[in-house]
Amino acid sequence: MLERIITALVLVAVVLSCMFATQSQYPMFVLMIVAAGVAGYEWFKLMPGKNKNLVKPFAWGYGLATAALATLALYFNDIALLLWAASIFSWILSIFWVKSYPSYDGWYNSSLNVIGFILISAAVTAIFSVWNSSPWWLMYLFLLVWGADSGAYFVGRKLGKKKLAPDVSPNKSVEGLYGGIFTAMIIVVVVEVVYLDLTLAQHILFLILSVVTVFSSVLGDLFESMIKRRAGIKDSGRILPGHGGVLDRIDSLLAAAPIFAAGMYVLKLIGVDL
Repeated sequence: MLERIITALVLVAVVLSCMFATQSQYPMFVLMIVAAGVAGYEWFKLMPGKNKNLVKPFAWGYGLATAALATLALYFNDIALLLWAASIFSWILSIFWVKSYPSYDGWYNSSLNVIGFILISAAVTAIFSVWNSSPWWLMYLFLLVWGADSGAYFVGRKLGKKKLAPDVSPNKSVEGLYGGIFTAMIIVVVVEVVYLDLTLAQHILFLILSVVTVFSSVLGDLFESMIKRRAGIKDSGRILPGHGGVLDRIDSLLAAAPIFAAGMYVLKLIGVDL
């Protein structure tokens, strides 16, 4: 437990420093590239059809390629927008995959190598884009995801009876999902009432975006759990003592970040400037 707490404190300190300690983009830029590379390395190790003798060198190559794609997308906004669209399409498909597991696992094939490039690069570029808009909007995204996860955990432990996806993540319950949504909605209402000056229609649009973001965070968690279960691996990595791998920490954000960033982009296009 102590190891887990120390790791969490270090992570929070590093991320918050990159977010708030300087107006320079470079610390956050570098953090996103490093996160993409490590997440890519871990993703490859979960993929099917690996030669055990070549896993590490190919995983490092995959991680470097993921970091390179993320770097391009961080420099060129059009690439980032394409990645977000492809990511959202992939997450829509994953709803069927999660619902059908384990009776259908045809998704577990070499195409996941391409999907990994898309999901990881889209997530880190989305996080950077939201931060670039305002560090406080990125903090809001984190609070939504963490709030939903914490609410689901505590409510699920106390009241959880009906399993949400027993074959994918046996500990998650429908009651926990409701608790997570309720917790996230408290955050949304506080932010809307205290900090935002929007019309009623704009408030509704922002609420819808926040709700969709929360649901997508749950989907991201379930999808990564399903891949690990299919690959027969408990944690995606060991780089974070007590927490597993980078993918284990950002699984919810893989889905939530591109959807939230794309939603903010669309809202801005229609005149809702957050």
